[in-house]
Parts: sequence; structure tokens; C-alpha cells
Amino acid sequence: MKTTQFIIFFSVVLLVYFSVNYYIYVRGIQAIPVNSSYRMIYRILFFFLASSFVISRFAERIIINPATESLVWLGGIWLGAMLYFFLFIVVFDILRLGNHFFNFFPSFLTDDYPKIKLIAFLGVNAAVIIILTAGYLNAIRPNIKEISINIDKKAGNITSLKIAMASDIHLGTMISNGRLAKLVNEINSMNPDIILLAGDVVDESIEPIIKYNIGENLRKFRSKYGVYAITGNHEYIGGVEKAVKYCEEHGMTFLRDKSILIDSAFFLVGREDRDMSRFAGRKRKPLPELLNGLDKNLPIIVMNHQPFELAEAVENGVDLHLSGHTHHGQLWPLNFITKAVYEISWGYKKTGNTNFYVSSGYGTWGPPFRTGNTPEILLFKVKFRD
Repeated sequence: MKTTQFIIFFSVVLLVYFSVNYYIYVRGIQAIPVNSSYRMIYRILFFFLASSFVISRFAERIIINPATESLVWLGGIWLGAMLYFFLFIVVFDILRLGNHFFNFFPSFLTDDYPKIKLIAFLGVNAAVIIILTAGYLNAIRPNIKEISINIDKKAGNITSLKIAMASDIHLGTMISNGRLAKLVNEINSMNPDIILLAGDVVDESIEPIIKYNIGENLRKFRSKYGVYAITGNHEYIGGVEKAVKYCEEHGMTFLRDKSILIDSAFFLVGREDRDMSRFAGRKRKPLPELLNGLDKNLPIIVMNHQPFELAEAVENGVDLHLSGHTHHGQLWPLNFITKAVYEISWGYKKTGNTNFYVSSGYGTWGPPFRTGNTPEILLFKVKFRD
């Protein structure tokens, strides 16, 4: 990403982040009695939590130790808590504004207003803790989803193909060897013919992956045709060349604007992430160029991390188009935003002869929670023309 663009982008993000935190802080401190000693505790704790996410983003790139690991976890947890604190407070403020004009609050809410504010403060904290606990338990229990697809083309000497797919693993401090081992075991138990990882294999920084020797678990994937991956925006955020080099040294093959003919039966095409231009200053190849020269009588499977420009796949005869990236919002109600932004935010759709699937992903980014959907591992059972 160009320096000027990065500075502008980072400045806007920080402005929004700290503005939301200030809004939460002010509403929180107003709920604590003026003479209470808890006000100082609240100030210190709030400042520490609110700054933990930003500090951890930089600290993790400098050194990996228990202190930075704890900061990463605290920062992620706070990011999720911040969303729900903000939503609760906005709802309360809308109700207060409505009451100012229409006076619909019952008297017991206004007779002892300081006490009611403190009760609301404690209640909101309890509610957020419950939401996040449920969201964490949901995030570590992926669904195994089987999808049957028919492709009306001959595929050499094979009539069927079992594809295991996962996207958005986000390997790093928070998604480490334990979660990866579970993914490897689940996929290997499917006995797939091929394993596809549709971007954001690595979270951002490669340092935790090297430190925890996560690559040894990557080596344990087993399939007939191997493990193929594509870049996602997070590989580019953290340093794409280092991430790809490490993963390929541990048994994976990255398709970077490249197509490959597998077993003389079908083509697998991997696209660079569309944010390549923003982070690396280079444009990825257009899909027609990637498909130029391929025998379109054979099935064509495309991996494209971000599910944009889907019509292009239909126009160019793609049979199966696999994406991730959206997390389907990850945290409710952000799924409404991803639904508005993407033609497919999560799930299967067929347009013409092209089958699309956008995965909600396996891991999480930032907050280690999922409240708007469930994580998943996919098994596609593809049937070709006999």
C-alpha cells in the first residue's frame, strides 16, 4: 500500500476506534457514583483495555512472548466487547431521547435515576460477558457441511471428486496448533481427493506461526492430489512473500494467478487477492487472461478469496467458484452489512452453469467470537458427466 494511502486509512480507522471508545467511556463513567472509588479503577481498566488492541498489533511484530500474546487476546476480546457495549448504549440513548420528547418511561425509572444508571451499567456488562462467552464457544465448534454438485462435463477418467475446503483460517497467536490440528484431523477424516484453502491462511504476522512451529501441522494434511491455497488480503497485510514461502515449505502449493491441470481431468485456477493492488502496487491478472488457452470442455474450478465480480465467472465458463473472506460478518449484526456488500455473503448459489460457494470461514479475525454465524469446513461431492 502506498505510504499516503496507508496513513490516511490508518488515521481514519484510529479515529473511528477511539471515538467509539470515548463514547463508551463517557457513558460508563456517568453511571458510576461521583464519589465512588471505583471511578479511578474504571478509568485505568478502560484505558488499558481500549489501547490493548492497537498496542498488540505493533507489539506482536516486534517480539512474541507471554505478554504480547496476552495483549493480542485482550485486544481481540475488547474489540468484540466494544461492539456490543456500543450497541447497548446506542439503544439506551435512543430510548432516553424518545423519553425526553414523549415521556413514556415509568416513574420507577426516573425517581432514582442514579441508581437505575448503575443497575443498567452492571446489567450491560453481564449481558456482554454472556454474549461473548456464547460467541467464543460457537467459534471453536465448526460445522462440517457436505454439498453435492453436478458438473455436466467429462473429467478425463474420473467421474467424481471429493473436495475438502476451508477458508479464513487466520493462523497466528489466536488460531494456533490446537485449532489447526482439529482442522487437519477433520479434513483428513473426509478422505478428500484434493484440499483447497481459499485465502487468509495466515492472519497477519508470520512471526507467531514460526515461533509455534505451526508448519509441522500443515504438513499433516493428506489427499490424493495435494493441498492448494490462494492468497487473501491478510497474507498481503502481513507480508505475502514470507507467508507464502513458509506455507509452501510446509507442504502447500499456492496458485498465484495461475492455473494447473490436475490428473488430465480438471483445471484448478487460483487468483491473487483483489487487494494486491492496494498493498503491493501491482494488479492481478483478469480472469479471462487466466482462463485463456484452457480446454473449457474440461471442468474449471476457480478459487478467488473475495467474492466480487461473480458475473465474470459465469461469462467465462467457470464451473465451480470458491471464496471466503466475508466471515458472514462474524459478529451480529455485521452480517447485515456483508449481505448488502456482497452478492453472496455466505452459502451456495448457482447462476447459469456456474456453481458458487462463499464460506463463512474456519477461524476468526480480531475478536475470537462468532455471533452472526457458525464456522465451517466444507466437503464438496462433485459429480461429472459419466
